[in-house]
Amino acid sequence: MSKAKDLGFSKDRLKRIESFFQTKYVEPGRIPCAQIIVARDGETAFESVLGLADVERKVPLKSDAVYRIYSMTNPIACVALMTLVEEGLIALDDPVAKHIPAFANLAVFAAGVGPFATTPVAKPMQVVDLMRHTSGLTYGFQSRTNVDAAYRKMEVENAHNGRDLEGFIAELAKLPLEFSPGEAWNYSVSTDVVGYLVQKVAGKPLGEVLKERIFDPLKMVDTGFFVREDQRDRFTACYSASPTGPMDLQAKPTGQLTLNDDPKKSPFLKAPPMESGGGGLVSTAADYLRFTNMLANGGELEGARIISPMTLRLMASNHLPGGQDLTQLSRSLFSESTYAGIGFGLGFAVVFDPPKTLIPCSKGEFYWGGAASTAFWVDPVEHISVVFMTQLMPSTTYQIRRELRTLVYSALMESRA
Repeated sequence: MSKAKDLGFSKDRLKRIESFFQTKYVEPGRIPCAQIIVARDGETAFESVLGLADVERKVPLKSDAVYRIYSMTNPIACVALMTLVEEGLIALDDPVAKHIPAFANLAVFAAGVGPFATTPVAKPMQVVDLMRHTSGLTYGFQSRTNVDAAYRKMEVENAHNGRDLEGFIAELAKLPLEFSPGEAWNYSVSTDVVGYLVQKVAGKPLGEVLKERIFDPLKMVDTGFFVREDQRDRFTACYSASPTGPMDLQAKPTGQLTLNDDPKKSPFLKAPPMESGGGGLVSTAADYLRFTNMLANGGELEGARIISPMTLRLMASNHLPGGQDLTQLSRSLFSESTYAGIGFGLGFAVVFDPPKTLIPCSKGEFYWGGAASTAFWVDPVEHISVVFMTQLMPSTTYQIRRELRTLVYSALMESRA
């Protein structure tokens, strides 16, 4: 924390972050580990590495640990698509069916358990609907509707069931939408479709596109769709807070950790048939910090320009219809975001009414998280970026993200607002 004071933080207050997570979460065994990095102006003000990377084998967590980042893949896939938008190869108001002909006949669920009764869409799905999750698509783990049940039965979002992105699109096209595009917000496989669009428009596999356009320029050397041989000894174990399953949204935490994914047997140890733009990446805290620092710096890092400042500004604006927030438009049982005062941009949640959130934040701040309780946020007003890594499913188990925000901003002594 040698630069903390120069960067406008109180060293003593930053120390409270480590103490808080150690005593409340790590020591009692509520989470296996925690890695926290707080940066300002691209420089690290605080970093803490706590707990065990593998509880069963008693492997201490190290700063170069490799994590499953799940939905924190979303912003990366969306940035990749926006690089193609910048080149004029695809547009946000393009009908998705222009690029995916199989989506031309999508209809809205009306009744049934399959075959379904459907009604026509009020308007075609556009590319922007995928990026802001107003597409009408869903996730099977939402466990809310008959369409969710059909997703589970067909294992639509399973990247390891032998189906590639082409097969994923073909299966998805057989199912009805939850609602007509643009009418509501529902967290969904939309960003997997974004990943498919990136692959199709760029004319090469999604992983190659991400490597060429984002990972290599930003020197994100540990990020990819599977754990390489040389990374295996750094790969963390993933846990569930309840033995009822990793995505049981109704399950109450028991305070005990149940092994969800053994790092020695994980499906992430080999390349998946389907490269999931919605949740397939593994990464390190240092790599993801480089991505967030690029975003905090207006789309550029250390001379590597990924997207323009205007493109990033567009991404970090609220794109929900009518300027609504998620309390007004969401039909989702699951989200990596709280709702009040929060809208959704092109790949992440966006704060547009800070007082309504009831937590410290800045207008224009954007963020998202992953199913294993990982999280990041970028504050363009205060020039702050924060990365939090752990491996506990589901991410709704504890209010870690709210607590971390409060702790970080209580340590900020020099505001730029």
